[in-house]
Amino acid sequence: MSDKKRELSAAMKSKLEPKNFKKNPIIGTKFTIAISSAKGGVGKSTFATNLALALKKIGCNVGLLDADIYGPSIPKMFGIDEKPKSDGQKLEPIVKYDIQCMSIGFLADQQTPMIWRGPMVTSAIKTFTQKVNWKNLDFIIVDMPPGTGDTQLTFSQEIKMDGAIIVSTPQEVALLDVKRGIKMFDKLSVKILGLVDNMSFFKGDDGKNYRIFGEGGVKRTADEFNKDFLGEIPINPAVGQAGDNGKPIVEESPDHEISKIYLRFANKIKATYLED
Repeated sequence: MSDKKRELSAAMKSKLEPKNFKKNPIIGTKFTIAISSAKGGVGKSTFATNLALALKKIGCNVGLLDADIYGPSIPKMFGIDEKPKSDGQKLEPIVKYDIQCMSIGFLADQQTPMIWRGPMVTSAIKTFTQKVNWKNLDFIIVDMPPGTGDTQLTFSQEIKMDGAIIVSTPQEVALLDVKRGIKMFDKLSVKILGLVDNMSFFKGDDGKNYRIFGEGGVKRTADEFNKDFLGEIPINPAVGQAGDNGKPIVEESPDHEISKIYLRFANKIKATYLED
């Protein structure tokens, strides 16, 4: 290994080494749950929005924080087109479907690219966690961006994270990044609640399940890293249509088979944190 490669390796290792960071809870919340993957395009935002709505439906007070600065999805998926109010010190979350929401997409035009370097992203995340008037939340669900960069490090090192759920499709190319994300959370001592196999299969009109992205990859990864496997969510066109229309499937059709899967996840989380 060359000297330059050794220096780069040492720098990367140092950045991930556990340090004595003061981890602060998000004021106004009891538990912070991250929805992550390290891979883009696997349905994290769909999962985050529907899980938040499912927790609300079983009686929890819930917030939803869109931490994807470069590609915010919550404004579109919740049909929000307004700016949050501010008293000059704190932002007020926008409430939709009884969920308290915050996103960089509320503060900028949805087609405006966020051409920001890392420190600006970190500053935005700190604003959303320290300067938003979250009120009496049982859970705040954090929709994480892809990758293992500044956002993930800021949350893991400086904010009290009560757990992370890893979402992935079952194909190996997605799981390569997912494994990096698992190692990052383990290195930073963030508890992983389990892995979810999203878009696991498509059920055809003939009643057969078609495993478009492969089969069993997420379960094998969970076993490889000794993590819980939380279950599968099949592909269903109604899920995408509901999100595009600004009313996610759990809110639009609470009796839908996909909504019932999210309600099972929500009941498990509520039992883990609020009913021990």
